[in-house]
Amino acid sequence: MNGIATQVAGLIDKKHEGSNNFLLKLALVTSLSGLLFGFDTAVINGALISLVQQFNLSAWDTEIAAGSLLFGAMVGAAIGGRLSDRYGRRRMLSASALIFAASSGATALAQTLEQFSVARFLGGIAIGAGSVLAPLYLAEIAPADRRGRIVTMNQLAIVIGILIAYCVSWALASTGPNCWRWMFGIGIIPSIALWGGLFFVPESPRWLIQRGRTVDAERILATITSPESAHRQIHEVNEALQAEFGLRQTLWTKPLRRPMLIAIALAVFSQITGINTVLYYGSIMFQDRFSGQSATASIAINVVVGAVNLIGTIVSLFIIDRLGRRFLLISASAGMAVSLVSMAACFFLQRTSAALVVLSVLSYVTFFSVGMAPGMWAYISEVFPNAVRGRAVSLATGSLWSATLLVTVTFLSLTKRFGVSGAFLIYAALSVLSLLFVWKMVPETRGKSLEEIQQLWEYSPTLMAAEE
Repeated sequence: MNGIATQVAGLIDKKHEGSNNFLLKLALVTSLSGLLFGFDTAVINGALISLVQQFNLSAWDTEIAAGSLLFGAMVGAAIGGRLSDRYGRRRMLSASALIFAASSGATALAQTLEQFSVARFLGGIAIGAGSVLAPLYLAEIAPADRRGRIVTMNQLAIVIGILIAYCVSWALASTGPNCWRWMFGIGIIPSIALWGGLFFVPESPRWLIQRGRTVDAERILATITSPESAHRQIHEVNEALQAEFGLRQTLWTKPLRRPMLIAIALAVFSQITGINTVLYYGSIMFQDRFSGQSATASIAINVVVGAVNLIGTIVSLFIIDRLGRRFLLISASAGMAVSLVSMAACFFLQRTSAALVVLSVLSYVTFFSVGMAPGMWAYISEVFPNAVRGRAVSLATGSLWSATLLVTVTFLSLTKRFGVSGAFLIYAALSVLSLLFVWKMVPETRGKSLEEIQQLWEYSPTLMAAEE
């Protein structure tokens, strides 16, 4: 982890070495929320095999067990942005860390499916709120030329959390029928680390400006950039807030309609193209496809998937601010569509080698991790004005969790109705729709300040769409 942090510190920008350490500290602490997000959404993958056996779960019960966290995440995402607009980004992140710690302990101690589902629901509230607040905070503290990389650090933490969940599940899978309890209980550790680390993280300077605490905001911005740049940003934010006054009552005024619809669509497309069928049901899917394979071996394949997911996200750190969000989203949608067709063919043809199945899955995960996930998170965290950013990101992220829930609770039913190959062909078609949507509707935002993006939406959205 220290090695990755060192690489990222150099990647942020060698021209800004004076502020790199402070900015990196803020990003690393805040991104622990992303690690919790990744760990808790993925740990169910390895735990499901033991849960199904211990609680004698039907297919519907299994979908409820996997989806209970997502119901909570929808609630957390819906309220997280609004509460952060009122009480601050940092304070609400602290609250979500404590709720997550309590949920991890309750999940590990659950004696029935009902208790398990309630505990996971509470954890989902924390994860949903954190999924709004972490990228929101990172976008608000990051300089324009480094914002994509800084926000992508949260996605990097998510995939590290996923990989840790897979590794923990793999290590514990052979320890007995109660191994799933330890898998969930370990989540207490990073949640307490996040809560403690936030004592050393300042509030978002843009939120402070909205609250009239300009001196505190300027001090923080000066540490991140320079006193001259901080003074200029304070002026720009104040001007933007004056222009935004009429936006405070609704998210659907004319200047906001297009970014709102695009953000929601990107969030939904990132999920309905099927990524969580691999992340949540991978162990069951591989075990069913290759009969006779042990639970430990199935989970071991997930570790490889998690490692590829991590490598792809690291690659995105190098290219997101060079190639831009639009290019990554288009390329990812195309690559995912091709990979999903290959996966469908592999599951349709019974004699397909295990290596080809795994390679198709890894190709799909690579395109998602390099382009779709970081491009989507960067985009929805940066396209909204200061006055409504919390509520707007909350709505977009809530749409993401709704789509995640839809995929999670329908995948096993889809495979019964159309087979695994048929389900993957549906996700491939949705990937093509994602490509067409980005190509026609999504403008480029790289290199622009948050206030410049606001002006472009309001005054010249068509010109903005044409920019590369």
